Amino acid sequence: MRRTGRLLCLGSGRGENRGLRPPGAGRRATLTAGAVVLAALAAGPAAPARPMSTPTDTASSTTPYTASYTTSHTASYTTARTVSSATAHAPARGSLSAASLTTPHAGWRLKDSGSTARFRGLAAVSRTTAWVAGTAGTVLRTHDGGKHWSNISPPGAGALEFRDIEALDARHAVVLAIGEGAASRVFRTDDAGATWTESFRNPDPRAFYDCLTFFDRRHGIALSDPVDGKYRILSTADGGRSWRVLPSDGMPPAQQGEAAFAASGQCLVSSGSRDAWIATGGAATSRVLHTADRGRTWSVTDTPLPAGDPARGVFALAVRDRGHALAVGGDYRPDQPSPHAAAVSDDAGATWTPAAEPPKAYRSGAAWIPHSRRLALAVGPSGSDLTLDAGRTWHTFDSGSYDTVDCAPDLGCWAAGEWGRIARLEP
Repeated sequence: MRRTGRLLCLGSGRGENRGLRPPGAGRRATLTAGAVVLAALAAGPAAPARPMSTPTDTASSTTPYTASYTTSHTASYTTARTVSSATAHAPARGSLSAASLTTPHAGWRLKDSGSTARFRGLAAVSRTTAWVAGTAGTVLRTHDGGKHWSNISPPGAGALEFRDIEALDARHAVVLAIGEGAASRVFRTDDAGATWTESFRNPDPRAFYDCLTFFDRRHGIALSDPVDGKYRILSTADGGRSWRVLPSDGMPPAQQGEAAFAASGQCLVSSGSRDAWIATGGAATSRVLHTADRGRTWSVTDTPLPAGDPARGVFALAVRDRGHALAVGGDYRPDQPSPHAAAVSDDAGATWTPAAEPPKAYRSGAAWIPHSRRLALAVGPSGSDLTLDAGRTWHTFDSGSYDTVDCAPDLGCWAAGEWGRIARLEP
């Protein structure tokens, strides 16, 4: 939503930075509802959820890499998002168990990131390994569950705003910077951030890239706000090493004022080898777009989430499988109510039903808890919520401020947000 001149203001593809809390605000609340929700994990595993991103923090003993990067401005461009291998994932030894999550003390545990950046990009690889990306070109990574964080920010990126990061594994990741024209860039690393390659720099001043996602280790897409009345899609078929703009013939027209929100790296999500969804807002109707062919053609449907104002819309999507999805959002302004801030779909996004008991305020991020058909998390500046029934009802369990959330296949769930806040869900 840079069209309204809100580069880096809350809600638009430009960012969401109003209503911030001071450092340390919003400590963990009583987790009665959280304990109930997490206890439901004991009901047994179901189909694994597609892993999302994870937060990382820079601990007081941050270890910076001596990083370098190369630039390749060719006709094709490169990118990548957090994608795990296609093998089945079972919780590893030493990971969370259902029993450990049933205690009254279960909830977010803050990690010392040693940073004041605002982290909206999050890629959870496991309970031990996670990546975060945020303001001032900051990228952090942990490999020990958040005890220590390495500042692996790409050199010379201090003026960039990173809003999405996708980790192919513990060593390979792609990070997206947002902004008009050349401010939208993609960097890729193959060595855990020791070196970075700038693989895409947006040459079109009309384009503004918000989010990216990967279907597998090779195929992915990135989303720009509308150009010439339609959303623009970048596509990669080589793990993000090169990019091309897809034809817009199969993209429905955008509404007046419509755009995506670069609030949590979840305005574009995927499931399986070909399906992806776009979350929109800022227009008369909040909508979700769906592709079943990796971005070549799209269908569109209205949602019941708040609309009719540039600050309102669908801010994040979470997809459990091709059929089941969650949408969260609302009005990002802290002095405005957000009724109907969540909805569910059981038909790949063709129709959306309002949550019977939605979160009580605007939410910017969401994630399914793996190996469950019913449990999911939602986060926002005013708190975190859990659902026991696949998004029909939500229960607040934490009052801390977070912008994004992601869960790894081993049940490692992370959240990240303003003032360097990073937390992991722990018993």
